[in-house]
Amino acid sequence: MIDRRSTLRLGLSAALSLTATAAFAQSKPGDQSDIARVEAYLNGLHSLKARFVQTAPDGGITQGDALVLRPGRMRFQYDAPSPFLLVANYGTLYFHDSQLHQTSNIPLGRTPLGMLLADRVTLSGDVTVTAITRLPGQLHVTLVRTATPGEGSLTLYFADQPLTLRQWVVLDQQGKQTRVSLENLDTTARIDPKLFEYHEDSGITSGGG
Repeated sequence: MIDRRSTLRLGLSAALSLTATAAFAQSKPGDQSDIARVEAYLNGLHSLKARFVQTAPDGGITQGDALVLRPGRMRFQYDAPSPFLLVANYGTLYFHDSQLHQTSNIPLGRTPLGMLLADRVTLSGDVTVTAITRLPGQLHVTLVRTATPGEGSLTLYFADQPLTLRQWVVLDQQGKQTRVSLENLDTTARIDPKLFEYHEDSGITSGGG
């Protein structure tokens, strides 16, 4: 059962997302050009290998190796002593805790990251851009799912000239923020698709246990 406080948080999150969506309807000169550039960049990004630094909602910091193989595949291998492994494939996001010997999963389409891993990234229709921020040498773009903005947002942080993904921030439906920064980015790496499969010896199984 969702308690009253949780209901208020969910309602506030949805209201804020809808307000941002309405505000962005008054677009500024250059917005559509920047949206087109981001779409072209993401659709041209077939593989990504990097070191990541993740800042959790409680301020805890972990790091590890990030692999992305678009469309639909992602692997976050956390450095020891962290027991975590996150893998996205086959339309599902799996999160494994080797210390507890537990795996949880959620449909990728219900997560903000699903917008980044889509077969083709289109920042209109099913996805709404709620904010564009331009700073010297930087471009920040915030996205929500048009039908369910209260489920959370994804803000992509790019270095500009040339456009390069450097960071993203996921804001979940409870208003909790997770930040992922990328280092030593390699977008030409050949990545073995088997790294995104689920096996008992890796702790990931299709049955989620």
